[in-house]
Amino acid sequence: MNWLNWHYKKTPNGMIRYFTLLSFLFISAACSGQNKNSGFIQLETLKLPAGFEIEVWAEDIPDARSLAMNSDGSVIFVGNRQGKNVYALQDSNGDGKPDKKFTLASGLRMPNGVAFKDGDLYVAEVSRILRFKNIEANLSDPSFEVVFDQYPDKAHHGWKFIAFGPDGKLYVPVGAPCNICESEEIFASITRIDVNANIIQPEIFAHGVRNTVGFHWHPESGDLWFTDNGRDMMGDDIPDCELNHAPEKGLHFGYPYWHAGDVKDPEFGNKGKSKEAYVAPAAKLGPHTAPLGMRFYTGNQFPEKYNHNIFIAKHGSWNRSKKIGYEVTNVILDENQKVIREEVFAEGWLNHDTQEVWGRPVDVLQLPDGSLLVSDDMANCIYRISYKN
Repeated sequence: MNWLNWHYKKTPNGMIRYFTLLSFLFISAACSGQNKNSGFIQLETLKLPAGFEIEVWAEDIPDARSLAMNSDGSVIFVGNRQGKNVYALQDSNGDGKPDKKFTLASGLRMPNGVAFKDGDLYVAEVSRILRFKNIEANLSDPSFEVVFDQYPDKAHHGWKFIAFGPDGKLYVPVGAPCNICESEEIFASITRIDVNANIIQPEIFAHGVRNTVGFHWHPESGDLWFTDNGRDMMGDDIPDCELNHAPEKGLHFGYPYWHAGDVKDPEFGNKGKSKEAYVAPAAKLGPHTAPLGMRFYTGNQFPEKYNHNIFIAKHGSWNRSKKIGYEVTNVILDENQKVIREEVFAEGWLNHDTQEVWGRPVDVLQLPDGSLLVSDDMANCIYRISYKN
């Protein structure tokens, strides 16, 4: 990594201000998982708690990212960031594994987010929300309409995770258009829209959210929980990425002034308020671990102790001297929605000794039978984790 020193400039306080094109290309490749191990699945290296098994549920799914499911679980929709396609995987014979793969759209711009509601599939590009009506009946001949096309078109943190909340609205994050900066109010936020309104106007639900690529609602309270990726270039160990709890609209989670609840930003911290004015994370998830997709577990297959726990896919660090993340974790809450602890649930995509990586978890999704899907945009596949008594 020493060669990187030739490609950035440091300020007197040691903060990195910008990168040259060569460094940007290096970072882009690292973020997309492009290395010599890409696409080489090594299931034998993966470790899970006793009684759990992992298998490749679907392979040859380029850049498999966000996941969504139809009403009965027979079709899984897969978003895409580095590529331009949206896929549907259908289990047409009822054996629990997909036997048909459909490309629903191609040539889109970072169609990372997918969500299903009332028979329709919704897809989020950088600036647009698309709707594929009655998608289950049109997998082989799909078409879409544009629901809304006025989101910002900035590519930096422009890829989106989307999901419908208990209120029936579609929640759409708008990431910060930078590593660290002040920007227009729409950026660094989670918005929501009524997809059936005659005139759609995004409403900001949460502020100060640098880049969330995963959220879910507590199965009992209906409160929103989300992951958030911390800023880069403050060293190996700060700031932590975050798991946040937003029980109501209008809360501010600190970016760009404060990170992880107690780390004052060296460039923008003095422009903000005191740290008490912002919502601290419900849990710190480690520095640069890149937590993405998360889901509350509500199934009956896993042991009872996992009920209402949060499973989080950690994509893994790219700008840390020693890699971290590349795992699926389990966050345990008490009856008052307070985090008790976080535990590693599935690991082995990163070899801690050699620092070699062959896979990067992105999203998690619970199937109707209670098993758990995990997408991997580096190994280009989707795993299924199940429990055997």
